Parts: sequence; C-alpha cells; structure tokens
Amino acid sequence: MGALDHLSNIFDCTSRHSKLKKRKQLQTVEIKIKIDCEGCERKVRRSVEGMKGVSSVEITPKQSKLTVIGYVDPEKVVARVAHRTGKKAELWPYVPYDVVAHPYAAGVYDKKAPAGYVRNAQDPHVSQLARASSTEVRYTTAFSDDNPAACVVM
Repeated sequence: MGALDHLSNIFDCTSRHSKLKKRKQLQTVEIKIKIDCEGCERKVRRSVEGMKGVSSVEITPKQSKLTVIGYVDPEKVVARVAHRTGKKAELWPYVPYDVVAHPYAAGVYDKKAPAGYVRNAQDPHVSQLARASSTEVRYTTAFSDDNPAACVVM
C-alpha cells in the first residue's frame, strides 16, 4: 500500500466499523449459455450489462459463450443470467485441446464442445480413466520417433 492509500484509510469517514474493505478482484467470467438468434444475444447482453462492477461483455454465439470482465462474483453472474434470461447457464466447462494429456478419454471428450476444446477433467476418477496403462505405453513407445531404442522397421 502506498502512503496515499494509508492516509485515505485513516481519514475515511464513510465506514467506522470496518477499517479495511475487501476489494473484489478484476475477473474474467466465461459462461456457457445457448444463444440461438440475435434476440437471444441481446437478451443475454442486457441481463449482464446493468450489473454493478461489469466492465465489458463479449458474446460468441457460435461457441455459445458469454465472457464478462469486471469486478464481479462469478456465481452471481451465472445466477443473474439464468434468472433474467430463463436459460440454463453454467460456468465454461471447456479447456483448450492442448492442455489435456489424453483428450479422447471417456470423461474428457465431449461431442458438444466447440472446435479445439475438450471438457475440463479435474475429477480424479476421470483423470484415472485418462491415463494409459503400462502395456499401452510400452507398445506406443516401441514405435515412437522420440524413443532412440525404438523399432526402425517402417
């Protein structure tokens, strides 16, 4: 904290009972919500733009994605969008394809995901399913270009 922040906290007359207010962090909230037409897009945009702390709103209809940037709570944004639009809204469940070790595993691959994205698998049971067994690893590395002792018959 700088000297001016310290002095403003000392001489602040607005709140007597709490010396230090907890400030919200600037966040980027990504929400999955079905957007069919321009009317839906306008409805979703208006539901979020009036919220306190929202800096910018970006809608990508092809990916069914709403991005809100501002000093907001993610759960409150999702609840407000769901309430105001009457649509099912959830936090963005996808991560880029490159981040996941095994993108075609049972719990990770999602046909409904946008191009280049797979479902975020933080569940330990899903990640166990995504790991290859030792026999699979042995067979795949036997013919790998990265393995110097690999079979050269091609």
